[in-house]
Amino acid sequence: MRWGRYALALGMAVLLASCRFIPTAEVKALGDTSLMNGAASFDPDKMVASMWASKVVPYFEKKAGPFLAVRDLAAKSPDEAGAKYGYRAKAEDTPWTLMARVEGTIVAANTESRAGAIGVDVSGQGKAEATVQIGPAVRGAAIRDALDFISFGDFTNQIDFARFGKAFNTYVNHETLEALPRDDLVGRKATVVGAYPLGAPGETPLVTPVEITIGPKP
Repeated sequence: MRWGRYALALGMAVLLASCRFIPTAEVKALGDTSLMNGAASFDPDKMVASMWASKVVPYFEKKAGPFLAVRDLAAKSPDEAGAKYGYRAKAEDTPWTLMARVEGTIVAANTESRAGAIGVDVSGQGKAEATVQIGPAVRGAAIRDALDFISFGDFTNQIDFARFGKAFNTYVNHETLEALPRDDLVGRKATVVGAYPLGAPGETPLVTPVEITIGPKP
């Protein structure tokens, strides 16, 4: 019996010596490899590209309402505005993401920051009523969160879900935002179809565009 216990202990020692223990930080850095979720083939960029023209753009064009109508209804009844112009996950504590058409004059522009943005006056009162992201860095996951045909449950874990949201921002930047003019933007007309998370009352919406055009210099 003593010899049997000794052999078992020796075998376990050899097995452990052959194993590599990976620190938590290193595992996280490996992203979507099998150490994280067993889905090394997950490619969020390809997923976004495959659905963009066929599903995402038509969905936004159908659900987006005029910005002022969306904003004013949201101020009066967030749930009514969300049901008509937006989407949120089933959890009640999840904020609505609204879709809107923003048409107006650019009254402010920030192109020095990587998180570039323009302020658009929609009502003609001379002040920015919506801030529209123009990249190259795009914040948030408004495009992903506006889609009613995508849910967290479709993904292996939170990391993949987050990467999918970021892939939308990368795609719209490469396909649309990089081609936008960057000089003398104030005074030009802007037409945008995009999404924004419903914030606090009086907060200027931060719109992530799905489609955007900027007119010529006045």
